[in-house]
This record gives sequence, structure tokens and C-alpha cells, in this order.
Amino acid sequence: MSTSKALRFNVLPAKGLARWVVAGLLAFGSQAIAPQVVAEGDGIVRSHGYNFYGELTYPENFTHFDYVNPDAPKGGEIALWAPGTFDSMNPYSRKGRAGRYSWMMYESLLGEMPATGGAAPADVYGESYGLLAERLEYDEGKTWVIFYMRPEARFSDGAPVTAHDVLFSHNLLLEQGLPSYAAAVKKRIPRAEVIDDHTIKFYFTEGISRRSLIDQVGGVPVWSKKWFEETGARLDESRMETSPGSGPYVIDSYDVNRRIVYKRNPDYWAKDLPINVGRHNFDRIRIEYFADAAAAFEAFKAGEYTFRAESNSKQWATGYDFPALRAGYVKKVELPDGTPPTPSGFVFNLGREHLQDRRVREAMALAYNFEWTNESLQFGLFKQRHSFVQGAPNEAVGVPEGAELELLKSLGDLVPEEVLTEPVVMAHESNPAREIDRRNLRKAMGLLDEAGWVVGDDGLRRNEAGETLSVVIPYASSASATMGAVIGVFVKNLRRMGVDAKEEKIDPAQFTLKEREREYDIIFDSYAAFLGTGTGLMQRYGSEDAAISLFNPAGLASPLVDKIIEISLAAESTEEERVALTALDRVLRYERFMVPVWFIDQTWVAYFDMFEYPDPLPKYADGVLDFWWFNEEKAARLKAEGALR
Repeated sequence: MSTSKALRFNVLPAKGLARWVVAGLLAFGSQAIAPQVVAEGDGIVRSHGYNFYGELTYPENFTHFDYVNPDAPKGGEIALWAPGTFDSMNPYSRKGRAGRYSWMMYESLLGEMPATGGAAPADVYGESYGLLAERLEYDEGKTWVIFYMRPEARFSDGAPVTAHDVLFSHNLLLEQGLPSYAAAVKKRIPRAEVIDDHTIKFYFTEGISRRSLIDQVGGVPVWSKKWFEETGARLDESRMETSPGSGPYVIDSYDVNRRIVYKRNPDYWAKDLPINVGRHNFDRIRIEYFADAAAAFEAFKAGEYTFRAESNSKQWATGYDFPALRAGYVKKVELPDGTPPTPSGFVFNLGREHLQDRRVREAMALAYNFEWTNESLQFGLFKQRHSFVQGAPNEAVGVPEGAELELLKSLGDLVPEEVLTEPVVMAHESNPAREIDRRNLRKAMGLLDEAGWVVGDDGLRRNEAGETLSVVIPYASSASATMGAVIGVFVKNLRRMGVDAKEEKIDPAQFTLKEREREYDIIFDSYAAFLGTGTGLMQRYGSEDAAISLFNPAGLASPLVDKIIEISLAAESTEEERVALTALDRVLRYERFMVPVWFIDQTWVAYFDMFEYPDPLPKYADGVLDFWWFNEEKAARLKAEGALR
């Protein structure tokens, strides 16, 4: 699992970054075009980057990533918004609500953060290139890896970044990081040692999958050992003080619950590396905080911040008609999105006894009417999501056939008969003319009756013990009005079924706490799509950490899911991997632990017309904070004409 992203659970990312969280949670597949990593006669692989299958798109002497503008000017400021509040600048703790992008100051051996400056390219999937590490070598069996670090690497305070800092950071995560992360890593990485100040070696457990090992240790964020030892700070505490990082940005200032400003470090040690050419172009990144989405949008119209990623369909359809846009000062753009949509929806807490019956979950799912929601609340802008990898090559379709069917049959009694013989579970269809589809309501009532939840004289369903079928759905007060309406209609339809359903609108801090402690019956949340396999799949979908994993909001624990993930990890070819992941998508949909909702294959953005970006954009990131740039002449015009202060 990619640590640099896995630990950013309390940061609410922009969509461009969210798509890379998908990639970062999982190990890498291969879309390379030519072999670049060569095993020498001694059986040792030496390379400037890493891909599981040993292929890299960019050769050792590449000058820059293909999609960047190598002549992009440096300068200017981009300002974005964030909802709610923050009371910490430490994104690696379960405590507190971390400031947005507070992780951006830290780098890893093999960078994987294209949103704000890693070394993973955004035009290919599953490749990373040396950042703090100049090169790496490993045996063909991947039982160990050695990273040779760049001697010129420096923290923002000028101190060198050494192998001792890397080892310290690795151990700090095991001691003070997320318990589920530490438990997984200790089993797979039993030992690490510093060879010299700029060389570190990691050893991997034998008899386990080679997936997510080299990229795991290569993705660990590196902190200053000296700073932590001198200050006595802990990784698991909420605090405003930050350790020096080695990344392109540092904190300039913050005003708790109002704003955070990051500035580009003029002395950034890696600014001239080929992986960084054309990137990190803004001098300042400013984040403005607002209590709710409505206030944030009004502030954007007034020019209080300058870039906005839009997720509210009503706003996108009707709200972008204001003076600055009509005058041409603001641009409204639909950017292409080449990744599978984030699997979002209403997630059932499987730790609740009354939600452990699959029939109950199927019945409650029928309370969601995508067609009515899309037409009445979302202006028909969305498509219905069915799969955890919608539109990807590993999306399950129809009845299993060929290699996928053979794989499922090989698992014997673990596989329900209907998984083998019936078409894959699809999201239900509904009547767009009504909030509740009467056919679906009748079907849901039958399923609840069958599950032993009978309607009483008061219209509520109870089991034989007289317990009421009750659910509470919390959501943050900072959520959009559209989201509130979607949840409200879902609750209303559940009540029509006889479910004692309630919605609970709470402040963002309370919501974050409930989410972390899994104090909910149903929550609107998301999982991660998977273009490739990796041990991160276990933390997201597996049984072992289901009770504690923050990445598994349902608490899904299925021996069948576990087994398919294990098979995917043992795959020896991309085709075997695809077959296993297709079976995984099929089985996850069968479990019905999430009510799938909507998706779009675009990113909606609006910005004051002083930013520019490469055309075409790379497939896997919009790269707003990575490779966009500031046009000083356009900015001067906006200010001269009074569009911006």
C-alpha cells in the first residue's frame, strides 16, 4: 500500500488528487510501452524507476514528462477552497482535522504524488521514478531492495535528507501510524538497515506475494529524524507545528479555520530534476475555508479564491451565470477524466446486526432512485454507476465465462451458486417520474418480509424480538444542498418501506469523528477503484483489518473476497491479473454492501482566466497543482478591469 497516500485519510482531496488516491492505494499494473529495466548477469535489476513487470515508459536519460510544458513560467498564486474547519497540520494522525494539503511538504524515495509534485507520471499507470532515490536495485525474486539516495536532497531547513531519516520514518509509521497499516507492513517487511548515509536496504518476507513491496517502501513519506527527536513530537498527535519537509512547497502562514498558504520553496533541492521540469509552477497555493458550500460559491463569484472544482450538479447547470463569468473573466471547463470513477454511494455498516442480512441491504438499496435523482436534483448530468471499476477492462459483465468462470469454480463452496449462474449484479432501474418506484417498493417490502422484518400497526417493521428496523444516516453540515436533498429523499423512501430511518446533519468535526469510529448505520462514503492489484486491496476490502480499517467503511469481511485478492496477488501476467480483478468486481457487487449512485467521466472546473495547462491533458490527472501555470499578463488584465483585487 502506498503510504504517502494511505495515511492522508483526513484530508479532503480535490478530484484530481482523489483519482490518484485510487492508484496509490493499490499496487501497479503495467501500461509501459517498452522494456527499460534490465536484469544483469548477476540476477540483480538496476533501474532509475520501478514497475512491477519491469518496464518503464521513460528512459534513464529522459528530460521531462511528455505532457508537461517544459517552458511553463514560475510565479503567481492559485487559491482554492475547503469545507468546514481544521485544527491540525499533521495529516498522519487519527486525531484532529488536518488542514488541506498538509501532506504536500513531504517526499518519498519513489515519489507518487503527481497532484503536488511526486515522481509518478500522470500519463501512464503503475510507474514511479526516483525522487529522493537516484536509483534502486533488487534481486529478480524481489526479496530485498536497495535505494541509492541523491546526496543533494535537502529538507527545507537546509539539513540533508539521509537514509537515517528514511529508516526513522519507516519505523515511526510502524510505532505511531495507523494500526491496520502497521500490522500489514510488519508481516511483509521484517527488516530494514542503513548501509551508509545515502543507502538503505529493505528485506521482504519470503512466501508472500511480491506485490506492493518495493513500491510500498519507496512510497514512505520521509520526515526529519532530528526534528522529531528534538521536539518530542509524535506522529499520532494533533498539532499545528510541522516538521521540515523536502518537497517543493512549505507553509507560509495559516489562520485556523480560515486559511492556509503554502509557498514554493525557492531553494527546493530537486527543482531541476527531469521529473520536475514544467511542474510546481505556482509561487503560492492558498486554501480558503468556508462553513458551507453555499458560502464558498458566493466567495468564488466575488473573487475571494480563483479556482474551483465543482461537484454540485445543480450549481454546474444553473449557478454559473454571474457577472464575472458573463464578462469572460471566469472560465467554465469540462476536463476529460480517464480513470474509473470513485465507487461512491450509501455504505452499510456491516457491524450492525440488522444490516448483516443481504436481503435487508438489497431491500434498502431499492429506496434509492437514480433516475429521479438525476433528472430532478442533478439536471440529468450523471450516469448510473454499476461497477467498482466502471468502464475499465476489468469490469464484470453478464454471466461469468472462460477464465473468470474457471477461477470462480476453483474456489468451490466459497462461491454462491448465483454468482456462477446469474448475470452480475447491476444497479436497479427506477421510474424517473416519482421519488419512489412502486415496483421497487413492492420488491423491497417482500424482501424485508422474507428477512423477518414485519410491519406493525404503527407502520414500522420489527423482528420476532420486537426490535425496530432503524437506521440513522449522518452527514456533514458543510455538504451541499443537493447532497442533503439526496439523503433526505433516500430516508423518506426508506420510511415508506416501514424502516425507522432518520438523517442526522452534524458539524464537520462531529461527522469526521463518527466516520472514523464507524458510529453510523449507513453513510455516504467511497471505496477505491482498482486498475491493478496490490496488498492495498486487503486493507480496503479484506477481512483481517475489517474491524479497524478506515479504508473499509462497511467493515466488509468476506473469505471469498480475500481469496480472490490473494489470487490476484499471485498473478504472473497482466491477463491473469485482469481475470482475478474482474471476478473481484463481480463478488463485491454481489455482496451489496454499497448502494451505487452516480458518476461522470469529466472533471468540472471553473477558474479566473489567468491559469493555463497543457493540451491535451494526461489520462490520469488534471494536474491543477502539479503542471498548470500562471499567466501574469492575464492576471494583470483581471486586476486592471476590477475582476480581482
